[in-house]
Amino acid sequence: MKKEHCLKIIYMADDDEDDRMLFSDAMQELELAVELKQAPDGLRLLDMLAEGVKRLPEIVFLDINMPGRSGLECLKEIKNAEGALGSVKVVMLSTSGTPENIEMSYGLGADLYAVKPSSFQGLKELLYDVLTREWDKKVK
Repeated sequence: MKKEHCLKIIYMADDDEDDRMLFSDAMQELELAVELKQAPDGLRLLDMLAEGVKRLPEIVFLDINMPGRSGLECLKEIKNAEGALGSVKVVMLSTSGTPENIEMSYGLGADLYAVKPSSFQGLKELLYDVLTREWDKKVK
């Protein structure tokens, strides 16, 4: 499948290597025109975003609990950033479904909060939904 047209750049940060591999495998099986870049922690993600000023990702998936910088800290930095980075869609993807984490995520500007599915098929369905979603156009 050709990936040149409508290529979406997606970043994903999670300190769990198995979760990063499952995410990558699910993306490959979906066969969408997506380029995936992954980071093992929040600090590396922020470095990647700083380096990627030529073409920012359309969506960043963040785990909440990571060393260095948590997903919530990354979310806050992304949404408070100057310029185009502040408008990048951020999806919190965590094993935690606690109301506190969900409220805090939306309060910091998350575009979506999702609990990590317990099955590979569930992960594929979630990713398909997020990547094919028509995001509301917000005027700032």
